[in-house]
Amino acid sequence: MKGKAEEILAEAESWILTPFHHRACIKGVGVDCAHFLIGVFSNVGMGGPPGQQVEEYPPDWHFHRSEERFLAYIKKYCREVKSPKPGDIAMFRFGRCASHGAIVVEWPRVIHAYKGQGVVYSDADQAELQGRLHSFWRAK
Repeated sequence: MKGKAEEILAEAESWILTPFHHRACIKGVGVDCAHFLIGVFSNVGMGGPPGQQVEEYPPDWHFHRSEERFLAYIKKYCREVKSPKPGDIAMFRFGRCASHGAIVVEWPRVIHAYKGQGVVYSDADQAELQGRLHSFWRAK
C-alpha cells in the first residue's frame, strides 16, 4: 500500500502537461495553481470534495491586495512546517502576498500549474520561483 506522500505525488504527476487556465480544475484540460492543489488533494481523499471551488478571484488579485486569501484557504487544511517533505505544499510570494502554490517532489523540485506553461516540474531555486518562497505546509 502506498503512503499518502506517494499518493499525492502520483496524483500530481498525473496532471503534468495540463494547460494553465484560470479558475479551472479539469485534469488534462485546464487548471490554475490553486485548483491544481484542490484537485490533487481532493482526488487522494484530503482537503475537501472533488471539484470544490473557492470564491471568485481575478487573475491579478495578488498585485492589488495584501489580504492573504490563498494562505487563509491553505490554513484550513494544512499546518505550517519548517522543512518540506515530499507531498507538502510550498507557497510562493508573487505581488503583495503568498499567491502561488506548488507540491514538493524533493525540495527544491516541485510540481505546479504556472501561467503560460501549465502543470510542470520546476526547480524552486531557479527561474520564476527563485527568491519567492514564502512558507511550507503539510496537510492535516
